[in-house]
Amino acid sequence: MKHRAFLLTSFLPSLMASALLCPAVVGQGPIKLAADATDAGRHILHARLAIPVNAGPLTLCYPKWIPGEHAPDGPIADLAGIKIKAGSKTVPWTRDAIDMFEIHCDVPAGAQTLDVELDFLMTTSQMFSAGASATSQLIVISWNQIILYPKGSLADTLQVQASLRLPPDWKFGTALPVKKQSGGQIEFAPVSLTQLVDSPVAAGKHFLRVALGNVDGLSHELDIVADSAAALEIKPEDETGYKNLVAETGALFGARHYRSYHFLYSLSDHIAHFGLEHHESSDDRVPEQTLTDDNLRKTEALLLPHEMTHSWNGKFRRPAEMIAKDFQEPIKTDLLWVYEGLTDYLTFVLTTRCGLWKPETYREHLARTAAQLDLRPGRAWRPLLDTTRAAQILYPSAGEWASWRRGVDFYDEGNLIWLDADVLIRTKTRGQKSLDDFCRAFFGGTNSAPAVVPYTFDQLIEALNGVAPEDWRKFFHDRVEAVEPRAPVGGIEGSGWKLVYKEEIPDLIKAMEAADKVVDLTYSIGMIVAEDGAIKDVLPGKPAAQAGIAPGMKLVAVNGRKWTPEILRESVKATKAQPMELLVENSDYFRNYRLEYRNGARYPHLERVPEKPDLLEKIVKPRGLRAQSASR
Repeated sequence: MKHRAFLLTSFLPSLMASALLCPAVVGQGPIKLAADATDAGRHILHARLAIPVNAGPLTLCYPKWIPGEHAPDGPIADLAGIKIKAGSKTVPWTRDAIDMFEIHCDVPAGAQTLDVELDFLMTTSQMFSAGASATSQLIVISWNQIILYPKGSLADTLQVQASLRLPPDWKFGTALPVKKQSGGQIEFAPVSLTQLVDSPVAAGKHFLRVALGNVDGLSHELDIVADSAAALEIKPEDETGYKNLVAETGALFGARHYRSYHFLYSLSDHIAHFGLEHHESSDDRVPEQTLTDDNLRKTEALLLPHEMTHSWNGKFRRPAEMIAKDFQEPIKTDLLWVYEGLTDYLTFVLTTRCGLWKPETYREHLARTAAQLDLRPGRAWRPLLDTTRAAQILYPSAGEWASWRRGVDFYDEGNLIWLDADVLIRTKTRGQKSLDDFCRAFFGGTNSAPAVVPYTFDQLIEALNGVAPEDWRKFFHDRVEAVEPRAPVGGIEGSGWKLVYKEEIPDLIKAMEAADKVVDLTYSIGMIVAEDGAIKDVLPGKPAAQAGIAPGMKLVAVNGRKWTPEILRESVKATKAQPMELLVENSDYFRNYRLEYRNGARYPHLERVPEKPDLLEKIVKPRGLRAQSASR
């Protein structure tokens, strides 16, 4: 209740202004939205809306700022076929000359409902809900793709009654409450616009529902859709791991803030791959063979723990500046190092606690993360805070020169920062307290239905001081706001380990290279090469860049021989005894580059410091009740 009062009080002036600009605000009753997914094979989603209105000028909005995407990236370019009628009369409309997400029309006298037809073209290769979302065998529906709503409406109070038509024999998963179903026609219960946009649907011909347990009267399930029946073959140890995940999140946070939870797991090579958090579900999209290919199983194991953690951190507790009255209002993302960074740290920990990873895999990933950030030259000019503030332009930025530009580093670097905080708490309290105690105090409480509780940086500091008094303001200032050429590896060093480099390639990096189809030589010559020879990135200051090689070029030969991943790796190893020369194509021109490098293969590892206690072992130790199965 406090949160709702906070919202209404804060936004009252802007709501009054919107009402003056748009007198034909929504009329009585919910918006009715009928979606038709029977054209999924052609990558088209059809929709019809019945919007209650009053006569007069009306502005309709298409959602711009999509929660969890941290950017004004609503896929407006793929909205097509817009037709508006009032009864039998066509209502002309025009797009706003400044805000592309607004359209204007005049509601004729006597009209109480506008009927809108539109299509959404699900063919793009963009990110998140703007990405490809349909094949001939499955579809993922993000309701923000097909909704228009009157400007000035509060998303929390505006009601929408949605329905969905699916192809014959398709099944679906969603957290949206179902009112009734007849064959492929589903009618959902009326919900707020906020809840609708927060409740995607995954549907397909090949569908598997895996029950993950009923905890505190709350059901948890894994709803899998795939492009083939064979892709649904989940291994027993993975099913056990996800059941353990439910137990481990309960043990970590101490309370749940949803009525049920659905992992919407989509397996396809023809849709965008990402994860997006929702309060009572998560939209998780991975390659088709993720459940059956061991490399993909290992590299994608983090996805579901990450998105589920967001149900507490990001959905239930959210930075106050990231809470908006609708989907048009901009948000400020300064605290993404908490929203995403803390989530990333807890993701690593939970993935290991629930058995989806072994402790050594956790350490391999931690070593890789620390090494990549420590070698990233862009940190010499760009503080972490700027990556959070610039998130909306960094998410779609190119991979070329990523190490110099920096990207959304608040994920990985946030991971290291919060490990540092956890180790500091454990050390100061002599093992009596940990970041787990902070999580229970800050994100827990008692079980509840979905709610949003805002917080500020000051409240975060206060909660941490309640667990372990410390100058937390300075702690975070030094790591988030200051330019620091070295990565924050204090948590690793304080936990009884140190970052070292060896010739042996860690198993996790092998799996990542296989899954991503690249050769990652970041830690030696400073270059990443795709399987077709394309040079994806180079690190300024490292041998490849010093020789004159740049992203966008293409590797042709190594030491006079046609390149292969094996030849390239062996040549790097051999640099201790002989120089290395690369033949590279650059815009139809060819040139040999001699690399001044003599250190052989180098890969990051964590090495124990025996005189210090092993806090990493304590951090990843399981807390919840575990099902019986072998773990990876």
